[in-house]
Amino acid sequence: MLHMKIEGNEFFNEDTQEFIQVKSRDIIMEHSLLSVSKWEAKWKKPFLTYDDKTQEEYLSYFECMTITPNVDPLLYRCLTIKQIKEIKDYIDDSHTATIINDVSKLMTGPRNSRRSRKVTSELIYYWMITANIYKECEKWHLNRLMTLIQVCCIENNPNKKKMSKQAIYSQNRELNALRKAKYHTKG
Repeated sequence: MLHMKIEGNEFFNEDTQEFIQVKSRDIIMEHSLLSVSKWEAKWKKPFLTYDDKTQEEYLSYFECMTITPNVDPLLYRCLTIKQIKEIKDYIDDSHTATIINDVSKLMTGPRNSRRSRKVTSELIYYWMITANIYKECEKWHLNRLMTLIQVCCIENNPNKKKMSKQAIYSQNRELNALRKAKYHTKG
């Protein structure tokens, strides 16, 4: 969850010729399947695409992400550039320790499907159902849920071959070398 304090502001309504005061507010946000589902229901198009979104669509998604009840929709227009970057960084974060290293395994699961077809919330719900993932996970961070779905695809693959001890040792050597380089240690 992302906790954020948004400072209020004053807006002028052209239609009513009145000033509108928006109060500061602490809000809690979650990038989840539930948020995506709400956004897609409103906009009638897939959220998880590489297509650019308008400012209005992004602000609408931030509103869908908000768990805090009764937040004035104008409050999202008070977000600073720094806060928007913080939200986007939060959305992009994996929120998991699981790393899927074998690229060939990605070819059989839902992550590769993102490039070849439109992924909607209903498709992700389908993946959850077929993988016997609890519905409560729809409130997890979306990247964490997608990783769980990918793990289920890999682990439930009937063509999955057990790795030989030699392959396991080789993979562990590679991972250790990557960690040594990343943390600048000798082991």
